This record gives sequence, structure tokens and C-alpha cells, in this order.
Amino acid sequence: MTSSHDEPVSELAGALAGDLRALVGKLRRRMREQGSAGDFTPSQIAVLLRLERDGAVTVSSLARAEGMRPQSMGTIVAALEALGQIEGAPDPADGRQTLWSLTETFRRSVRASRAAREDWLGHVIDARLSGTEQTQLARAVLLLKRLVDE
Repeated sequence: MTSSHDEPVSELAGALAGDLRALVGKLRRRMREQGSAGDFTPSQIAVLLRLERDGAVTVSSLARAEGMRPQSMGTIVAALEALGQIEGAPDPADGRQTLWSLTETFRRSVRASRAAREDWLGHVIDARLSGTEQTQLARAVLLLKRLVDE
């Protein structure tokens, strides 16, 4: 296994990378089971997350950000609007454009779903890990943050 710098990584680092990838995937599946995220496609999830993070934007902006054609993004936006997850409003800077944002109902649903997942995980941590192990997990979380923070 090599890094992006073409330097070989240690056998331990390679094994850890594989274990972490598998473990994170399993944790994500278990977390999804605990929330009520709905049956969204990956493209719809990407749009919903972008709108949550960036706020109201046009279909063209969404398409650029997601590397899609505006027509394809328009289909995704129309489906999410039909589901009541997003709503459009005229762009104050250009009335010909529509700014899309999450509905307040969907925002509440997202908050409730996240709270349910965090509650589940908190209970699992409390039930399955000793105080010492919880402290070790807290240290491991700090290390994981170092891996992903730029």
C-alpha cells in the first residue's frame, strides 16, 4: 500500500486503514438504522446536506457544486420539493432565479433524527464501555479528528 506521496506505508498503517474503513461503514449503517433519514438517493442526500451547510442556492449553483448538469439537478430538486423537503423562493438579487432551501419541517426532522442517533450511540457507549474505555475512546476520537481535519 502506498500513500499519495508514493511513499510506502507501514503494514500496521495499512491494516488500520482497512479496519477503520470497514468499521466506519458499519457504524454509519447502524446509525442510519437509528434515525429516520428516509429513503433518499445518494444525490438527494448530497443536495440536502449542501443546502443545510450552505443555505439557500439556485439549481445552477447546486449543479456546479455537485458536478452535475443543471437539468439533472433540476430533476433532483423537483423530487425533493414534491417530498416537502425543500422549498423555493424568488432570488432577491434576480427575480428570474429561484433560491432553494430546506423546509423548516425537514430541518426539525433532521434535528430529531440526529438526536435519536446520538442518543442511541450514547446509550451503547455507556452500556458497553467502562469509564476507562470511554476515556480511551475520547482519545481515539481526537486522533480520528486529526486524520480528517486539514
